[in-house]
Amino acid sequence: MLETFFNPRGVVVLGASRDPRKLGYGLARNLVQSGYPGAVHFVNPKGGHLLGRPVYPTVAEVPDPADMAVILVPAPYVPQSLEACGERGIRAAIIAAGGFRETGPEGAALEARCLEIARRYDMRLIGPNCIGLLDTHLPLDTTFLPPPGPPPGDVAFISHSGAICAAVIDWARGQGFGLSRLVSLGNQADLKEADLLEPVADDPRTRVLTLYLEGVSDGRRFVRTARRVACRKPVVALKVGRFESGQKAVASHTGALAGSEQAFDAAFRRAGVLRAETSEEMFDWARALAWCPLPQGPNVAVLTNAGGPGVTAADALEALGLKLAPLSETTRAALRALLPPAASLHNPVDMLASASPEQYAESLRILLDDPQVHSVMVILPPPPMFTAGAVARAIIPVIQTAEKPVVVALMGERLIQEAVEHLRAARVPEYRFPERAASALAILHQRAVGLAHCEAPQLTPADVDKERADSLLADAAPEGWLPPEVAAALLGAYGIRVPRGEVARSPKEAASIAEQVGFPVALKIVSPDIAHKSDVGGILLDISSPEEAAQGYETLMQRVARRKPQARLEG
Repeated sequence: MLETFFNPRGVVVLGASRDPRKLGYGLARNLVQSGYPGAVHFVNPKGGHLLGRPVYPTVAEVPDPADMAVILVPAPYVPQSLEACGERGIRAAIIAAGGFRETGPEGAALEARCLEIARRYDMRLIGPNCIGLLDTHLPLDTTFLPPPGPPPGDVAFISHSGAICAAVIDWARGQGFGLSRLVSLGNQADLKEADLLEPVADDPRTRVLTLYLEGVSDGRRFVRTARRVACRKPVVALKVGRFESGQKAVASHTGALAGSEQAFDAAFRRAGVLRAETSEEMFDWARALAWCPLPQGPNVAVLTNAGGPGVTAADALEALGLKLAPLSETTRAALRALLPPAASLHNPVDMLASASPEQYAESLRILLDDPQVHSVMVILPPPPMFTAGAVARAIIPVIQTAEKPVVVALMGERLIQEAVEHLRAARVPEYRFPERAASALAILHQRAVGLAHCEAPQLTPADVDKERADSLLADAAPEGWLPPEVAAALLGAYGIRVPRGEVARSPKEAASIAEQVGFPVALKIVSPDIAHKSDVGGILLDISSPEEAAQGYETLMQRVARRKPQARLEG
């Protein structure tokens, strides 16, 4: 059913408007101007005509085919619009209207009513409080954003924020790359981020998935789904709401819960999702992942016409875990024959400011031929004797025939614009400074390592007690930390040994248990209200006698009671 959202036979727009100042007009205009090949139907109680097409007063009057609806009417009228769609046999709907959970309890109740109606008709929903979706290759545009839309490309974008979608569409056009599919999720009353990952990844024109996330609705399902997708195509995520102020903003925006950052880091690592720190970094990486082959190792050669940028690149590469490739004697001999005597033949290779387009191209070819070089960064400040455009034209054929990734750091602005246009047209990733280029090469290496893990067989120890593990997790609370005894039992079910431990509820018990376990021992406070015991001084180490154990018990109970008086202390 989800494929209907991306390949509908007919789209019905509820709330289409003849007033160019209304969002309902923008939605109708975009759908028609996108060149969507299916049937387009407009619905408004006033009837009439819009963009040369009839406007039907009700959904019931809309002719076939009609299998997806886009609803852009005031929030109080959305439930009856969904009812009408359900009775008409429409089973896929996008609720673009706002005024639901993000506004408070009344809006949340309205959203719940919409979901109940959708389930009664076996209908799936995107939204509410979203801008819709688009597919640049079908093509299909159900957004109400101002034209022009994004150019067709190979990067998909799934976002909790409609405003971020709008900015990315415009920014992508200016950065010279296109989008394949875009989905604005909004409040996710029904379909969540995990539901859309695979349908978007199944698009053969999508090479990279990018995600703007304010939270994750079902962590375990997201990890399972994202892992399946990431083993086929790169997934890059920007997770916001990392700090308290951001988490409050997230809650007021879509009503989402941001969750623990440590949990998100662990979930992304397990799923093979590449976590970006900024929006710019996410799309820097996406271009490299979409346009470059993956490297066979961490060794990078740097080719430049100036020493300073080369040193900057070397620092950035090493900080990101990459290495400057050791150049072979054969490589240095070939460079020596090509470049002036004063040129530096060690990595970074500094050809000097007089380097010609031909020297750039031939030096790049020599570096790519070195077996110890896994990828190359070309640094190009405006050359004093030639144009940056001429250099770009010279190196593009070398890059396009290479089996190793090459990224270009084009340093400057006005004097490099011709080179920018040439490289973007050739699908060669270019960045303004070496640090961004280094980051792109690092993510290519990280992706290569991650793919190797995908291809490795999953090993399951024979002594795993899966039933016991499932039972422990099923009985655990869905939110928060596992109690220590449950965590220890869970590790034991997987055959992982843990130190022996018991809960002491008095100084006498602490001394007795310590003696049974064997010295030295550690004492740790037991409280369901304190996740990090060390933060409240709730741990004592190197206890070496029963007397120390008894005294340590009293010390911990008194100390933690002072520092966390509201916490329940169980031992």
